[in-house]
Amino acid sequence: MTLQQNTATSPERPPQDDDALAEVTAVVGQVRQAIEQVIEGKRSAIDLALVVLLAEGHLLVEDVPGVVKTMLAKAIGRAIDCSVRRLQFTPDLLPSDITGVSIFNQDTREFEFKPGGIFANIVVGDEINRASPKTQSALLESMEERQVSVDGTTYLLEAPFMVVATQNPIEMEGTYPLPEAQRDRFMARIEMGYPTQASELEMLEHHGMTNPLDSLEPVTDAVTIGRLISTVKDVYVAPAVKQYIVDIVGRTRDNRDLRLGASPRATLQLLRAARALAAMSGRDYVNPDDVAALSVSVLAHRVLPSSEAAGGRRTSADIIGDCVRAAPIPDHG
Repeated sequence: MTLQQNTATSPERPPQDDDALAEVTAVVGQVRQAIEQVIEGKRSAIDLALVVLLAEGHLLVEDVPGVVKTMLAKAIGRAIDCSVRRLQFTPDLLPSDITGVSIFNQDTREFEFKPGGIFANIVVGDEINRASPKTQSALLESMEERQVSVDGTTYLLEAPFMVVATQNPIEMEGTYPLPEAQRDRFMARIEMGYPTQASELEMLEHHGMTNPLDSLEPVTDAVTIGRLISTVKDVYVAPAVKQYIVDIVGRTRDNRDLRLGASPRATLQLLRAARALAAMSGRDYVNPDDVAALSVSVLAHRVLPSSEAAGGRRTSADIIGDCVRAAPIPDHG
């Protein structure tokens, strides 16, 4: 995914505050530059993570070990001066370790709530597929409702809130595949990939002796990010572009290469992500290129290829790409 301007025109729409859009592009540029001090040569992955943050979504990072999956989440939290908590998912991790637990205080003779690891702005779920399905499901309410319920009491999570979960796809022993309902909670999925030789040499030169996070200074704060999120929500989406989104998602549901299509939640999250990408590009409207650029990242992890497609070595990303190319492109964005 790349950020790029589009020449498509847009229909009449409610006016957007130019200063608010300018703040989005300026702050995103500063955050991107700060993260790139830690993670070099991964501009598209960083941009997608920032799209998810501004769209109030969650990110699933699937890749081989050692490609800075966890570092990406920590760098985002450090750059925006937000709280970051890391949850190492293991087979013996309990749901209460995530949500928290009520403990009886002998002095006050009352129950006190001890928050779990989910209470942070950026929650890093390392190797999420190593936890049991019961523990994985403890994330569902917090990811969808941005709240936690313990012993009949509801606790709201502080905004901004984003879960960045990582898993190593090549390690199957001792893992539990994420259920479809859990994968559907993640707005987007990315693969970090190996660095280029130049980036790896740069890493050895600058990061061989020290932790690069130690020198990363915050460039913004949670209040500012909350303001950017509000600006993103006001980005205009024309009826024709909404229809384009529905067409793409609908093609996943009657595709012979897929035995499970994308859900209505996927439709909504593709819309939200497209709004964020448009705002990051300095536009107050979404155009078809925004939707097309994000479709694979937002949809591919939610669908299941048929046995015939898998036998033909067609990936979910390949099939989603076909759906995007087959959908009629609207004349106006």
